[in-house]
Amino acid sequence: MPREFLYRGYTIDELRSMSMDDFIRLLPARQRRSLRRGLTPAQRIFLEKIRSTPPDKPLRTHCRDMIILPEMVGRTIFVHNGKEFVPVKITEKMIGHYLGEFAITNKPVKHGRPGVGASRSSMYIPLK
Repeated sequence: MPREFLYRGYTIDELRSMSMDDFIRLLPARQRRSLRRGLTPAQRIFLEKIRSTPPDKPLRTHCRDMIILPEMVGRTIFVHNGKEFVPVKITEKMIGHYLGEFAITNKPVKHGRPGVGASRSSMYIPLK
């Protein structure tokens, strides 16, 4: 039997039924300060879209600085990484993090063989 997820001692159902002020008190300092200062207009629009669309419909957003709230759990959100929209499936463990943390903006470097014209030494690599 899998253990029930707890965020700071509260289950996901308790977090969903909490008021926003009570939930904000549970967050780490950076997220708490961000939410206390108020949502930006883009974040506000995105939150209204989340509340008005059915849970099975994926949403697309550029709002990487949005903090993941308990009402987002179970949804798929496509987060823009600067080039494309990356699908992010929201789970309980993501609560309190930013959406942008799960859509990496740079690709890891994969070093391979040098191509034609890469350097003078690449002339002497045998071609297969």
